[in-house]
Amino acid sequence: MFQVTYTLKNRHIQTLYAPLFRKQKKKLLFEIERFELKDKDFIECYWHNQAPKDGVPIVILFHGLAGSFKSPYILGVMKALEKKGFASVVMHFRGCSGKENLLPYSYHSGETSDAKAWINYLNVKYKKSPLYGVGYSIGGNMLLKLLGEDGLDTPLKSAVAISAPMDLEITAKRVNQGFSKWYQAHLLKPLKKTLLKKYSRFNMEKLIKQTPDNIRKIKTIEEFDEKYTAPINGFKSAKDYYKKSSAKQFLKDIKIPTLIIHALDDPFMTPKVLPTQDEVSNHITLNISQHGGHVGFVNGSLFKPKYWLEERIVNYLEEQYT
Repeated sequence: MFQVTYTLKNRHIQTLYAPLFRKQKKKLLFEIERFELKDKDFIECYWHNQAPKDGVPIVILFHGLAGSFKSPYILGVMKALEKKGFASVVMHFRGCSGKENLLPYSYHSGETSDAKAWINYLNVKYKKSPLYGVGYSIGGNMLLKLLGEDGLDTPLKSAVAISAPMDLEITAKRVNQGFSKWYQAHLLKPLKKTLLKKYSRFNMEKLIKQTPDNIRKIKTIEEFDEKYTAPINGFKSAKDYYKKSSAKQFLKDIKIPTLIIHALDDPFMTPKVLPTQDEVSNHITLNISQHGGHVGFVNGSLFKPKYWLEERIVNYLEEQYT
């Protein structure tokens, strides 16, 4: 179980420590694989170093909202996995690798088809390699939903979800309160920028009935989802999107070993996002701690931090591999 020292106990210190202070001593090298999707769009998948030989265990990483291969939690876990003999690849959601995607829509918390296509592709290409999934924040929600949808049909052997907003409506409302509004503003900035770029390439006003000025005035995640995410993806409203895409309702159908790591002091959501014991299958292990923030879980000290999260992830995957 995660234990934290007094100086690192604050939820915001936990959440912001790595993004603000973690320095990568050695720059990671990547091999980029462009993966074409059925609808003629694409995603970019970044292998740490290079794609592995068949037989090497592969961990597929799914980043959080507005995340990428540059995110500290991605870089950290890739290095930790490499030390234990795992290959790793981060699957960028549409438009998140730095290259604009080709269609008017991008990605959302419940969109599992792109991930399924990528996982199935790897399963065919690397027949002898066991596959594992690790999802952070909305990447964790997406991964849990995918596992519930596929049950025993998933090629993944086991999975880990960290700080997943398993009830999206609760999360959207919580991030619009108190200091959490700062996180909301930080996340909204790139989302709005990406959407506004689409206006020069597509008739977005016709598609979502919003002018560029309407988009610029958006102040909350919930409003962004109401005006863009929901209509562009065929949902009736943000509430409808949250209801259908939240992972909590899919947990009882998960059939592979799955670890859910979550902190009760996560500033992005309240503990109400967590499932009760009768809402999860017996294949799920809940690793719930008092502290840890959002994708934080830093222990040690301010000047000598230890990143418990990646250690826990790698140890769990090792247990499933052996």
